[in-house]
Amino acid sequence: MKIIIAGAGDIGFHLAQLLVYEQKNIILIDTNQEVLDYARTHLDVITIRGDSSSVAILEEAGVEKAGLLLAVTTSEKNNLVTAILAKKMGARQTIARVNNNEYLAPEQKQRFQELGIDSLISPRQLAAQEVVRLVHQCSLTDIFDFEKGQLSVIGFTLDDSSPLINRKIREIDAANPDIPFHVMAILRGHKTLIPRGDHYLRRSDHVYCITKNESIDQVIKFVGKDLVKVKNVMIIGGTDVGHTTARLLEKEYNVTLVEDRKDICKQLAETLRDTLIIKGNPGNIELLKEEGLEKMDAFIALTPNSETNILASLMAEECGVYKTIALVDNIAYTHISQNIGVDTIINKKLIAANNIFRFVRKGNIEAITSMHGVDAEVIEYVIHKSNRLTKRSLRELHFPEKAIIGGVIRGDQSLIPNGDFQMQVGDKVIVFTMHEAIGKVEELFR
Repeated sequence: MKIIIAGAGDIGFHLAQLLVYEQKNIILIDTNQEVLDYARTHLDVITIRGDSSSVAILEEAGVEKAGLLLAVTTSEKNNLVTAILAKKMGARQTIARVNNNEYLAPEQKQRFQELGIDSLISPRQLAAQEVVRLVHQCSLTDIFDFEKGQLSVIGFTLDDSSPLINRKIREIDAANPDIPFHVMAILRGHKTLIPRGDHYLRRSDHVYCITKNESIDQVIKFVGKDLVKVKNVMIIGGTDVGHTTARLLEKEYNVTLVEDRKDICKQLAETLRDTLIIKGNPGNIELLKEEGLEKMDAFIALTPNSETNILASLMAEECGVYKTIALVDNIAYTHISQNIGVDTIINKKLIAANNIFRFVRKGNIEAITSMHGVDAEVIEYVIHKSNRLTKRSLRELHFPEKAIIGGVIRGDQSLIPNGDFQMQVGDKVIVFTMHEAIGKVEELFR
């Protein structure tokens, strides 16, 4: 399938990177020759320099034969025009990146579809929703729900209090058969590991496991984490993401938002009914202490500056704040900030790219790859017909070495399979796979 991506920035590049593993025919359009050169030297893609909202440029890209056009430039108007033109010129499906929350209202969906835009996506809205999920489960660094929470993939870091340190996964499973969880991946430093039974868990490992939603609290206690309920939240940065996050959180929590710009503070005060707005430098730790930092349960750094967000989050941890979340725009900082102690890192561009990616999957319900720093993705597949997946046990399947089946949803049942488990038609199967194994996994479920 031919896929055209308008915009070769972080979102466009990350999407192209994911799609290249699928051996798609990718065409990248951008006005910046430098980002196109970078993409061409790192990925097997065709690049075109020009304005994607130009009919001539879209014709050059062969838009009439495109199965999908993704308009993800930094210009909302450019994205909307590009998607509309592309649909009229023959593209089968179009997706546009937007910033205006009004466009995302359910009643607007049909209006945009009539114009030729199949789906709209907002990085700011998705990032805010991610923060809310993380605040709800503050003992975790990541949480992804499948089938409305029947199964959840959760992430946590092993610290000195964890009883799992220096134990083999096989030993942990054998000693705790009543706890429904399965380790799917380990991030150790910069390296992503697909764990097997003889793997040891080490201090500072970032562990991802799958469990039943109703068992999350049990697993949190089991791995040595405290069950902390958040009441007081401090946000620094009155950015679009900060504003949206505060609006979502103020319904349930006591929210304080610190912003330096007077005009932005005024706008925030007019639209946020239950959030305390403080005018001041978000990077000034003494100011934050004066405004109650040490009494906060969660600290969320959403300024436009990644360095400020990382440093402020580290200082908040020093002050005893249990949960810290930092927005990091520079993808290169992701590993560094996790390794030096920031609890959770989010990158709105990666979240958006991963959300868009599900539109190009075959034979699956959902695809999520927004586990920051992990060179893999979690995919939920459906078994549509009887094949070798349903005729052999997991142990006999010879599943790709760099992939692992974590959980199965069978009707109302949530199952954590072992080697003797056999899948059935209609099963929804959650797979954790490294990028290089995606093609092989896809073949199995096709």
